[in-house]
Order: sequence, then C-alpha cells, then structure tokens
Amino acid sequence: MPDFDFRYLLLAGLAIALLVAAVTDIRRRQIDNWLTLGIAAAAPLYWWASGMAFMPDIAWQLGLAAITFAVLFGMFALRVMGGGDVKLLTALALWITPLWFMQLVIVMSIIGGLLTLAMWINHRARKRQGRLAIPYGVAIACAGLWALFAQHRALFHLPANAAGLG
Repeated sequence: MPDFDFRYLLLAGLAIALLVAAVTDIRRRQIDNWLTLGIAAAAPLYWWASGMAFMPDIAWQLGLAAITFAVLFGMFALRVMGGGDVKLLTALALWITPLWFMQLVIVMSIIGGLLTLAMWINHRARKRQGRLAIPYGVAIACAGLWALFAQHRALFHLPANAAGLG
C-alpha cells in the first residue's frame, strides 16, 4: 500500500474542489465540467491509496455512482436539478462509501432546503420576478465536506462525537 499521507493529499484536493464548486455555483450558477471530471478522475487514485479491492469495494462505488447518475438524470430531465449538480453528486459518489453517501444525501437535502428557503425569502423581499435559481452546489459541497470529515475522522484521530455522530 502506498504512503498513508497520499490519502491526505487526495482528500484535501477533493475538499478544495468542493469549495471551488460551491463558490462558482454561487457566482455563476454553474459548476464547471473540468472540476467534476477532475473529481471523478481522482477517485481511482484514492481507491488505490486506500487499498480498496475491486470486489466488492470499487464495484460498490461504481454502482453507487451509476445509480446516482440515473436518478439525478431523471431529475435533470424534469428540470428540477441542474446538470452541474448531477455531475458533481455523481462524481462525489465515487469517493463516499454507500452508507455515508446516504447520510450525505440527507444532510444535503436539509442544507438545500434551508438554502432554498433563505433564497426564496430574499427573492420575495426584493420583489424580484422570475424563476428562483438555487445554487444547489453549495448544499452538495457542504454535505460532501461533512461526509468526508465524518467518514474519515479516524485519519484525523477524532472520536465519533467530534463529527456530530453521537
């Protein structure tokens, strides 16, 4: 297995990429393809550095990403989710184990609901017309950062309750 510190570098890179996604989504309501492609492309390096076996570990990650894409593509087709959000969450599914990913989706939904409510209140207070555009990449990034921290708290030598897990 490669040097343990390489995982720190990969996880730090993912955290930075999530922050970039959130900032660009706030500024331009867009998450760049190069960013989501980079996140997805770095996942196999993380699998290798973590010593994951193809069966069942990597197969689970690939299956989770495929299911995530299929479900979110349907939401994109219904125009309830942006394409960048679909790609970002699918790429993130390659990094987060299935159990943690389900928790990520719950946390993302709560953050996204609060974000939507705050933006709707602001939209109404300013008496703006037209459709409300929610930078949902912010909710995805926040939940992704939470899940990374919670899933990998052992790397930081933290107890379970430090990640808000009980």
